[in-house]
Amino acid sequence: MSAGKIGFDNDKYLQMQSAHIRERIAHFGDKLYLEFGGKLFDDYHASRVLPGFKPDSKLQMLLHLKDEAEIVIVINAADIEKNKVRGDLGITYDVDVIRLISVFRKIGLYVSSVVLTRYESLPAVDAFQSRLESLGVKVYHHYAIKGYPSNLPLIMSDDGYGKNDYIETSRRLVVVTAPGPGSGKMATCLSQLYHEHKRGRDAGYAKFETFPIWNLPLRHPVNIAYEAATSDLNDVNMIDPFHLEAYGKTTVNYNRDVEIFPVLNAMFEKILGESPYKSPTDMGVNMAGNCIIDDEAVSAAAREEIIRRYYTALCGKRKGTATEEEVYKLELLMKQAGVAAEDRKVVAPALRREQETGAPAAAMELPDGTILTGRTSDLLGSSSALLLNALKNFAGLPDEVLLMSPNVIEPIQNLKVKHLGNVNPRIHTDETLYALAICATTDENASKAMAQIDKLRGCEVHSTVILSAVDERIFKRLGVNLTCEPKFS
Repeated sequence: MSAGKIGFDNDKYLQMQSAHIRERIAHFGDKLYLEFGGKLFDDYHASRVLPGFKPDSKLQMLLHLKDEAEIVIVINAADIEKNKVRGDLGITYDVDVIRLISVFRKIGLYVSSVVLTRYESLPAVDAFQSRLESLGVKVYHHYAIKGYPSNLPLIMSDDGYGKNDYIETSRRLVVVTAPGPGSGKMATCLSQLYHEHKRGRDAGYAKFETFPIWNLPLRHPVNIAYEAATSDLNDVNMIDPFHLEAYGKTTVNYNRDVEIFPVLNAMFEKILGESPYKSPTDMGVNMAGNCIIDDEAVSAAAREEIIRRYYTALCGKRKGTATEEEVYKLELLMKQAGVAAEDRKVVAPALRREQETGAPAAAMELPDGTILTGRTSDLLGSSSALLLNALKNFAGLPDEVLLMSPNVIEPIQNLKVKHLGNVNPRIHTDETLYALAICATTDENASKAMAQIDKLRGCEVHSTVILSAVDERIFKRLGVNLTCEPKFS
């Protein structure tokens, strides 16, 4: 991959996407329930596979529609009760809902309510509702419907959607989002259509998912990377057969939408009199495929992502959080994309460094293609050493320059081992950065190195061992793309 090569026009995307959503609102008589899939303001998967796509692009696009949009956040009550965790952020779904509300409000987006789907009165669920209400957020309940989604007579009755609370909304565009998949976004939108129809009001439904990209080929690396990202959900990209039959055009969708479409179609016909859509592709409003400006750049980035997902699955299997089937699926996807694990440029240098030193090591690829390594020492773990080496390189400092004196590091080690109960005296990446920040107040070289931290974003790192949760989190916050060998130190 050509490091730093832009393949996606973000400004064009913001303009096209907001204009297309406005068109869809107008099509439905000025009320649209928009199911918003994926990450709304921290879509790092999209920014990795579409270089140039900014992680908050979808949020910026919504800001173009700020005066006509309101946000409804949906969370499955069962996910609250079992403390389901967002894998990318390491926080529970209920905490993420609070975080989303805070972020949306801070930038001027109107959050009108939260819906607790598949609601049951359970202690954790009711405590969460009380917390939301204390923040001034309206809370609504939607219930499980026996035989959903196939039992249409029950669904379309007072004992089905009719039993759900009607969500009071006041704006033309109602964005329905959630902390993760399986929260009930689509069911919430359809329930609202049912209630609006009963009240004699016109309203429509559309879906906004960035992936798979409907107007890229089925086996395009970007679409394969989406399958790799959802290997735990068993999502499979496929040709949309309904679109092919209706228009004679080949488009890409994914299995869950294709499988549910006949049921959705029947629901639309019951609610609206006739279905506004002839295919799952018709339901979408995604313009991302029209904003790719360098197919080679996005293809290369997507292939890198597929390999990273493979390593993540290997480590997950080692930790007991991923299955053998996920690993097999990712191996198959790598074959389809024409890549192998050894194509990741930082893997071989890291393993070679480990072999030379007889201890865990790590390697980093910089934007210009330079490869650096970090080794384990008495003072620093390999990740900490690698970070310091990279910052020195960016600052143009010689390798032999010491950014932190042992006199600074040793008291930290002493505190860790003698007072905080740690067995390993080597300092983690977070401790390294704190120590460097302190040294930067009196040392010019340390100050120069600290000024380079933003340049780490987008760098590739491979560790020869599974890192601690602290080190993984620091790399994530720095925007570094990390993979690890599936073994513990």
